[in-house]
Amino acid sequence: MSGISIHPSILCADHGNLAGEVKQMTAAGADYFHVDVMDGDFVPNFACGAEILKCIKKHSNTPIDAHLMVNNPGAHIGFFRELGADIITIHPEADKQAARTLSAISALGAVPGIAINPGTSVETIKELLPICRHVLAMTVNPGFGGQRFLDFTLEKIEYLGKLAKQHGFTLSVDGGVSRDNIKKLALLGVTSFVVGSALFGQHDYAEAIRELRSEVSTPSSV
Repeated sequence: MSGISIHPSILCADHGNLAGEVKQMTAAGADYFHVDVMDGDFVPNFACGAEILKCIKKHSNTPIDAHLMVNNPGAHIGFFRELGADIITIHPEADKQAARTLSAISALGAVPGIAINPGTSVETIKELLPICRHVLAMTVNPGFGGQRFLDFTLEKIEYLGKLAKQHGFTLSVDGGVSRDNIKKLALLGVTSFVVGSALFGQHDYAEAIRELRSEVSTPSSV
């Protein structure tokens, strides 16, 4: 089996049957649950508060990857760590003291991560990379699920793949991940994939995850 990590995006789950969705995705072999936290200010939507994380912790031992799409994330990292977040990812644009916040996440015992929006240059966050252990490249504009993958982000992802080898962080992508593009992304150095509509809503979650992994493990014909 390939070494990639699959992070189902809870935003795309059936929230009317969230406990059942969590149990099924856990049994299917998900590596993390990705939880998008939105404040309606930094991004134009509200999503995923405390009750979502509590439901995941109640029905699964799968670790949680919390993506804080909120202003002033440093004020909230302790709250989400107490709720069980194992990876806490912030947007540097939303934090005036991003380096301090990342260090505080580490001190809380969680993996510190930064998210990079499609329009954000890698050059603006390079100084933070040595203190990150997780980098989330957004391949759609943040705030809503089910969007199409933005191809212009591939050049940035390739650059981040090289930096990941240099600094040792995990490179993840979020947005429009599917069987059609997961292999291409893996070849650029991505090892962690946030997957929404390509998983939730499928008839067989275990088979859907196996199919994603098989795309990466299949030898390239190039």
